[in-house]
Amino acid sequence: MKNSALALHSHSASVTTFNGLNFSYWCEQIKFHLGVLDLDVALYSEKPTAITEASSDEEKSYYKHWDWSNRLGLMFMRMNIAGNIKTTLPKIENAKELLKLVEESFQTADKSLAGTLMGTLTIMKFDGSRTMYEHVIKMTNIAARLKSLGMKVEHNFFVQFIINSTPSEYGPFQINYNIMKDK
Repeated sequence: MKNSALALHSHSASVTTFNGLNFSYWCEQIKFHLGVLDLDVALYSEKPTAITEASSDEEKSYYKHWDWSNRLGLMFMRMNIAGNIKTTLPKIENAKELLKLVEESFQTADKSLAGTLMGTLTIMKFDGSRTMYEHVIKMTNIAARLKSLGMKVEHNFFVQFIINSTPSEYGPFQINYNIMKDK
């Protein structure tokens, strides 16, 4: 029991706090960590029927496992939601329902963020305030963030975004790249 609590706390400390703008990334981390801890049963299955005297040992065992998964899964999720959001959520006693509610409530924020990131990526220009390497890494990070939000940026388009973001003195590089890609 003590080891379970320690493992839960340790995993929780490495999960990004849900802040209202990072649902996709947060949800992915929650599902991964609960899976590693074998606490994801309640996320993927409905609550089993209550156990009775007539219930088999297998049914009793499954109910106990589901209940354990649900209670700790709820705690784990709540531990990783920002306080200002946590206070707005209704009291829910089912981990699967809590995850669904958070997704429905903040799905539009993810879509809005994706639009903002796509806009940033397409108009981004190299201004010399950092190295070209840092500029490309920043664009790569934006593309990775878009992917985590369900918007994959195709490789050829991404390379073109990078090339288009360079100033006119990189013209010879742009020409050479276009010649090489056509071969």
